[in-house]
Amino acid sequence: MDLRILPGNIANMIAAGEVVQRPSSVVKELMENSVDAGAEDVSVVITDSGRTLIQVIDNGSGMTPDEAVLCFERHATSKIATAEDLDQITTFGFRGEALASIAAVAEVTLRTRVPDSETGCQVVFAASAHVSTTEAAAPVGTNIAVRNLFYNVPARRKFLKSDNVEFKHIVEEFTKVALTRPEIAFSLSHNGKDIFVLKPAKSLKYRINDLLGTHVSGDVLDVAADTSVVSLRGFVGRPDAARKTLGNQFFFVNGRYFRSPYLHKAVMKAYEGLIPEGATPSYFIYLETDPHSIDVNVSPTKTEVKFEDESFVFQVINASVREVLGKNSFAGGIDFSNPEANEMPVLGKHFSEYKPDTAPRVEVDFDYNPFETETTSGQGGHSGTFRWTDERDDYGKLFEDNALPLTQTIILAGKYILSPVKDGLMVVNVKRARERILYDRALAALTRNEHVTQNNMFPVKVQVGVENRTVFDENASLLSSLGFDISPFGTDTVVVNGVPEGYSGEQGKVQTMVQDLLLILSDDSNRLPGVMESAMADKIALLGASVSDPVTSSVEARHILDALLAGGNPELTSGGKKIMTILQASQIDKLF
Repeated sequence: MDLRILPGNIANMIAAGEVVQRPSSVVKELMENSVDAGAEDVSVVITDSGRTLIQVIDNGSGMTPDEAVLCFERHATSKIATAEDLDQITTFGFRGEALASIAAVAEVTLRTRVPDSETGCQVVFAASAHVSTTEAAAPVGTNIAVRNLFYNVPARRKFLKSDNVEFKHIVEEFTKVALTRPEIAFSLSHNGKDIFVLKPAKSLKYRINDLLGTHVSGDVLDVAADTSVVSLRGFVGRPDAARKTLGNQFFFVNGRYFRSPYLHKAVMKAYEGLIPEGATPSYFIYLETDPHSIDVNVSPTKTEVKFEDESFVFQVINASVREVLGKNSFAGGIDFSNPEANEMPVLGKHFSEYKPDTAPRVEVDFDYNPFETETTSGQGGHSGTFRWTDERDDYGKLFEDNALPLTQTIILAGKYILSPVKDGLMVVNVKRARERILYDRALAALTRNEHVTQNNMFPVKVQVGVENRTVFDENASLLSSLGFDISPFGTDTVVVNGVPEGYSGEQGKVQTMVQDLLLILSDDSNRLPGVMESAMADKIALLGASVSDPVTSSVEARHILDALLAGGNPELTSGGKKIMTILQASQIDKLF
């Protein structure tokens, strides 16, 4: 075995593989360096989602010419001198690998000046090599321009996602840093267009509003707790504002963002029974603790933190969130601080007078005239309301002359359609029938470009956030092919002008639909041709069926039956669930 020491440029490229995973990684590292340098104003300039240019400009303390060159060396840091310093890390960057890693896979130009110097300097690096150091005019602070990321690692550049996806990640990293320091001004521009211009905020809630919009900041509750181990401040979302899409879930400790599936469970456990299954609330939880009690030196990107007593932190978060939800009447409305309020309420003797009638509501079309039937050619006198085809002969046999016409339907609880058939009664599950109909339509739209868009009476604006807006931009042609008419509005909003046939255009349901669409479009699974169309049609069908209104008229019921029986498989959903069943007369006899 021939052992050797790796050359510095190779070692830097290996480190870059851990630290610089995509353009957003560079944005994160450079913004954190600016914050550590005491900057009061940080500007981020992006071109082509970071492929061509990532530039971060700050008015921090700056660097001398010697420091400007040294900062590109591996493990160059001003934060650590002894092993004990590792236990007291309160800044973002401290390993000194970021600039070395970035310079290994990009062309980097750094301009900087310290306050007590009349001139600054410019340092140029490429492929880990120092190209030049020259005197240059520069304001106090640091200006780093990273060009042609991964130009010397074609495989890495090839596997970058689309511009919209990469920019979404950049916005996410920008947001995390901006949320740690509301007192600092931040800005972000992309291809010459301002995305964020954030002035120093009066409070964290103002920063949340400026970054994420009123649809987030207006639906959060203050949360706070103080213990001998950890202090907690922040905000948690109202249960009724929880969405199926993940996003706006943030943990910070000592001013540093971190992720923790374990502590996420502490929050979610507090919402048990208050939010629908699959929904996730927003939360912004800031923890302060003794630096000695945490270890941030866990992962190369420093987004994981190890607490000395993690179970205690879990309990503090869970109890704090439960308390604020209870105080705001989201936990059953019981005041747990009042001992007399802990007993279960006793029903009064007149309760039965107000007990709601639980019997199913049956609706009958009294305008129906069985003698006004319209015979369809070739169907031997069957009702003309249904358009039978040769492929539906098996289903046509259900409706023979001795049965009542199919147009006579009964609606049960808005969820089931009952219609007499030969020797029995057909029962159809409305939600599953709609799911089947919408699946067939979505599949036809994706494979044969057959779709129908129904225009909303009034366009519906939905604020989705900057990073989520890019998801709609990325999938504009797909949405259009499915029958959605969704257009961008500003940097963080979409306008829904129309939806596919069979979908609700009511404002509240359109807003819910947009959130669910985000979840569907953000799922990268099932992207293989042939598989993608079926999987996407299945998800779109479930979405449409879930936001549909109950059936209220026999005319609507007949339209559903017509569309269902004209489709490919009226018996089963695309997921294999039963849509209809026939109650034979013999089965009904047994009920009496």
